[in-house]
Amino acid sequence: MSGQSVTIPDDRAFASFKAECLCEEGWSLTYNKGNIAVWSQGLEEGKSVHKIKCCMVCKDVSADTMYDVLHDIEYRKKWDTNVIETFDIGKLTVNSDVGYYSWKCPKPLRNRDVITLRSWLQIGKDYIILNYSVKHAKYPPKKDMVRAVSLQTGYMIQSQGPNHCTLTYMAQVDPRGSLPKWVVNKSSHFLAPRAMKKLSKACLKYSEWKQRHDPGFKPWLYPEQTTLPSIPLSDLSIQHAESLENIDESSVTETHEREDSD
Repeated sequence: MSGQSVTIPDDRAFASFKAECLCEEGWSLTYNKGNIAVWSQGLEEGKSVHKIKCCMVCKDVSADTMYDVLHDIEYRKKWDTNVIETFDIGKLTVNSDVGYYSWKCPKPLRNRDVITLRSWLQIGKDYIILNYSVKHAKYPPKKDMVRAVSLQTGYMIQSQGPNHCTLTYMAQVDPRGSLPKWVVNKSSHFLAPRAMKKLSKACLKYSEWKQRHDPGFKPWLYPEQTTLPSIPLSDLSIQHAESLENIDESSVTETHEREDSD
């Protein structure tokens, strides 16, 4: 995604993401407990780009259900306790769109938001969802948020059987700020594993929830169902990190508050 113009990921981009998900070289294992492992790369204090990879084995969730849960924006508002606001802006093709997402950061850090181009593809029994940051004139940075930059973030879901899958999440993000070491450590040792556990639990409850909330509506599988307006690629531009506010939060200390129970 290093080019200057906005492009929709092609088959090579999906294949490259899959290869990196499966690659072990250059990654440091930072967490390995139960069915979840976390690796980091270049997660150093004061370094702007943070790269993290998480893998979770789900022996009671199908690949299809995991894929639906990751796509279903209305369900995300129910289970994702970090979300502040999320919505789709418009569609680009049958398997790509643009959306907005804002999330809570550990206190006392300022909260972050992002505008991303998202694309998805099924490769055999694998599902892949990719996104990277873009700019849209109608959605400029907000005064009360720090606009982060997703250089490339994505999910790979691999089917291991009828009700068994493996999820790999990989993120290369510039949070636009010099983060203190406790945030870097907390993201890989606590926040990422907790997010994976919440996602897994959400998958177990999805079928029941979906039966009561427009059960046939899955535009990520049936693009003819989408109600999103079409937007041209020309409305978008690459979100360069250098053009955004870069704040120094390296000296802030952690605020201890009651954590959500898993």
